[in-house]
Amino acid sequence: MKKGFKLSFIFVFVSLMIMSCSQKIAEPPIARKIEKQITVFNDMRIDYYDWLKEKDNPDVIQYLADENTYTDYILKDTKKLQKTIFKEIVGRIQETDISVPVKRDNFYYYSRTKKGEQYPIYCRKEGSLDNREEIILNANERAKGSDYYSLGMLSVSTDHQIMAISEDRNGSEIYTLRFKNLKDGSFYPDVIDSVGGGAWAVDNKTFFYTTIDYTFRPWRVYRHTLGTSVSDDELIYEDPDLAFFVDVNRSKDKQYLFITSQSKITSEVRYLSTDNPNGSFTLFSPRERGVEYELEHHNGDFYILTNRGNLKNFYIIRQSVQSPSLSGTFLVYEHDMNAKINGMDMFKDFLVVYKTGDARTMIDVQNLVTSERHTVDFPEEIYMAGGTNNPEFETEKLRVFYTSLLTPQTIYDYNMQTRELKLLKQTEVRGGWNRDDYATELLFVPARDGADIPVSILYKKGYKKDGSQPLFLYGYGSYGITMNPYFSYSRWSLVDRGFLYAIAHIRGGGAKGEYWYEDGKWLKKKNTFTDFIDVAQYFVDENYTAPELLAISGGSAGGLLMGAVVNMRPDLFGAVIASVPFVDVLNTMSDPTLPLTVTEYDEWGNPGDEEYYHYIRSYCPYTNVAAKAYPPIMVTAGLNDPRVSYAEPAKWTAKLRSMKTDENILILRTNMGAGHGGASGRYDSFKEIAEEYAFLLKILKKEL
Repeated sequence: MKKGFKLSFIFVFVSLMIMSCSQKIAEPPIARKIEKQITVFNDMRIDYYDWLKEKDNPDVIQYLADENTYTDYILKDTKKLQKTIFKEIVGRIQETDISVPVKRDNFYYYSRTKKGEQYPIYCRKEGSLDNREEIILNANERAKGSDYYSLGMLSVSTDHQIMAISEDRNGSEIYTLRFKNLKDGSFYPDVIDSVGGGAWAVDNKTFFYTTIDYTFRPWRVYRHTLGTSVSDDELIYEDPDLAFFVDVNRSKDKQYLFITSQSKITSEVRYLSTDNPNGSFTLFSPRERGVEYELEHHNGDFYILTNRGNLKNFYIIRQSVQSPSLSGTFLVYEHDMNAKINGMDMFKDFLVVYKTGDARTMIDVQNLVTSERHTVDFPEEIYMAGGTNNPEFETEKLRVFYTSLLTPQTIYDYNMQTRELKLLKQTEVRGGWNRDDYATELLFVPARDGADIPVSILYKKGYKKDGSQPLFLYGYGSYGITMNPYFSYSRWSLVDRGFLYAIAHIRGGGAKGEYWYEDGKWLKKKNTFTDFIDVAQYFVDENYTAPELLAISGGSAGGLLMGAVVNMRPDLFGAVIASVPFVDVLNTMSDPTLPLTVTEYDEWGNPGDEEYYHYIRSYCPYTNVAAKAYPPIMVTAGLNDPRVSYAEPAKWTAKLRSMKTDENILILRTNMGAGHGGASGRYDSFKEIAEEYAFLLKILKKEL
């Protein structure tokens, strides 16, 4: 064979091989079908993709890898755009920055970031901010050798000499507890695995911590004495009820330790004086289904935030420590039908109450000496505000964070006596950003049943309501959680490209209080989905956008929302991002051995009850995938996700691909080294956002 012919033959052969491989990549992965029949209440279902739950099965891992490869192929023409968006996001942040110091006794605690580093550095100074800095934990150093790193707990003892930290290195939310000697920087040999939360006693050697069970539920409280064997730790409390999570914390005045058992709708609290860490906890009031309460302590009284008496938006009462009870108490703060109390903060002379109503957060301050009450004033109509880092008990200053769609995170000290706000820091926005170029509004969109749905919107001035511009609509609508209108450094990469950004504060969320929440849960869950559809339809009908230019997004329970609405109205949306979506609701809620299932009965209902079974079946996204056209969809998952198993988005993707009748893009991106929240490092997180935005721009704007 002549040399030239041989080289030509090799070239042709290699080219054919490359073409063959490219052809395979260009074709989406097809998950094999293994029939599994499920019959409940005489209703028979077939699940062909149940096998994808087998995390240890090499075929499952290969399928996820193939989906990632296919996603890379589909998005390969967006690589330059992804890099551009990533640079835009990074270009807006102050990469090297420092937080506002928080005073605790004679120390000032703060964190700082450095350009190019993924994680914060935690520091303190003693006596004065002019004194020498002490680095108490460098998360970048702790993260070395790990693709994922999450710092759960960072708790310093009362004498400021010992620090408890908990760390997760794979996104599973299984944390390991360690103790650091802040005098010499060494770590104690005490190492405790599978830890939830924890709290110090005031003796600086006793630490109470929770551990998790096989469902990832914090369920036990142990007492550990520093320097002793972990195997000798005493079990203090155990809650066998799978619906209840256990936590341990300390009162603001450091007088009491509290063990709280909390389900979605019921709670009970035990208490112990911190100066008696080896004593026994006392039950405050036994659990009653549907009754929630939490405690704070002030001057010999317990202050109790509760909903007892079916007053769903909560109220505050006080009761002497000598006669603990949820009845026969003094009313401190009354129930409000239009706003829910989300929490309280206690100071020597003041009680601070945090509330939400009509998609607005509010801070009320009550003088405990004069009983005078007032609401803190803020300058914008649409904003998010609350207390942050307020460890000091004897102070007139309330540390407040404030943000809005147009205002980056701002930290104030609010003088509760003089009612003056003192600006401490507003995070810088770089890259030529100018807030005067943009506008925000709070809309109230009518739902089909007459309810008014709050919707926060952000857009660049000049946005034309002629149906020609793209719109990004975000939703969640579960657990009573409010999707507050906060500032985002990434969002501008869409808004500056002509998008209107909207947050639909739909039922099932907490934007209008507990009644709004309960009108979108259990057997009213479909209100969540129809609210979102009604908001989307409003934007189309009012010429804000057109269906082919309307992008929607939601994650976790918001991913369930995405799955439900694309089943109900696939014609209404131009592109969908479903992040770690809880889409296999019926199968997951039917398996009490899975993490979180039992406690979730109080959110979705128990499909072991025939009424709930048929209701959940009627909206479950995975169950209701049908042979019809769907919009372009990007799905994300985390292999180590303990909240929504990677198998749910994987099964949903596989079923959609086998049944949909269109040729629109459908891709699944699984982070093989992370959990529910995606990448842990800030730069890696920005890259994930850039990929999602590039997907939307590829679909809606044809921008590459």
